[in-house]
Amino acid sequence: MLFLCAILVSTNIRNKCTDSIVKEVVYETDYFSQGNKNFPYILGVYALYERLTNEFPEVLFESCASGGGRFDPGMLYYAPQGWTSDDSDAIERLKIQYGTSMCYPLSSMGSHVSVVPNHQVFRNTPLHTRANVAYFGTFGYELDLNKLTEEEIKEVKEQITFMKEYREVLQFGTFYRLKSPFEGNETVWMVTNEDRTLAIVGYYRVLNGVNQPYSRVRLQGLNPDMIYENVWNHTENYGDELMNYGLITSDATAGEVPGNVTPCTDFESRIYMLKGKKVQEVR
Repeated sequence: MLFLCAILVSTNIRNKCTDSIVKEVVYETDYFSQGNKNFPYILGVYALYERLTNEFPEVLFESCASGGGRFDPGMLYYAPQGWTSDDSDAIERLKIQYGTSMCYPLSSMGSHVSVVPNHQVFRNTPLHTRANVAYFGTFGYELDLNKLTEEEIKEVKEQITFMKEYREVLQFGTFYRLKSPFEGNETVWMVTNEDRTLAIVGYYRVLNGVNQPYSRVRLQGLNPDMIYENVWNHTENYGDELMNYGLITSDATAGEVPGNVTPCTDFESRIYMLKGKKVQEVR
C-alpha cells in the first residue's frame, strides 16, 4: 500500500484533485490545462485497481460516477459495475440510465430503490416505480427497511423475487430504447432474451393527464412469427403485430380502466411481460 500512500501525501496530486473539484475558482488561463491533470489522475486510479484486482481476484469491485468521475468505459476492465449516479430519484434516473445505456451494458449500471422523499430532489415516487426503473441495472435498495410498512415490505419481497427470476434477461439480454425521456412525457425501453421467447418492457410516464389520446409503442427484437402472451392483460399478439402496430399502453388517462389497474397518478410505471408461446409455421 506504499504506492497508495505516496499518492495521497503527494502535494502535486492533492493540489490536482483540488483543482479538478473546485472548477469554479480555476482561472481562464488554466482552463486548457485541466486535462493534463485529470488524465494522470485516471492512470493512477487504473494502477491502483490493477494492484487490488491482482491481489484480491475474488472481490467484486464497484466503481463510482461520483467523487472523481470513476466510471469511464475503461474502468469496466477492473470493476464490472459502477454506481451510475448519486441522484437516485426514479424520474431523474430515467434520463441517467437511458443515456448511460448508450455506452454501458445494463449489468454495469448501479441502480437502487431509494428512500422518499428523495435526497436530491425531494420527490415522492411510488415504490413500484422506483423498482421498475431499478430493475434495468444491478438492482438494490438504498433505504431503511425498518421504516417501511408491512404492505411495503410485502411489495419489496415481491420485487426481489421478480428480480431473481428474471435477472439473467434484465442484465444480460438485448436492450432496446423505444421512447426517450429527453423527448417527451413517456419513457419506454425493453429487453429480450437470446431466443426471443421472453421480452420485458418498462413503461414510464412522468405526469398524469386527463382525456389523453390512445397510445401504443412499437416494440423491437421480437420473433415476428411467434405468438406472445401479454401477462399484464392476458392478450395474445404475433411478434410482427407488436413491432409494426405496437403494444397498446392506453390506461385510465384515456378512459381505459382494466380490472387489474389502479387509478393512475403522476410518476406512473408498468412492467409488461411478453412470453412467447409458439411459432406459426405457415402463414
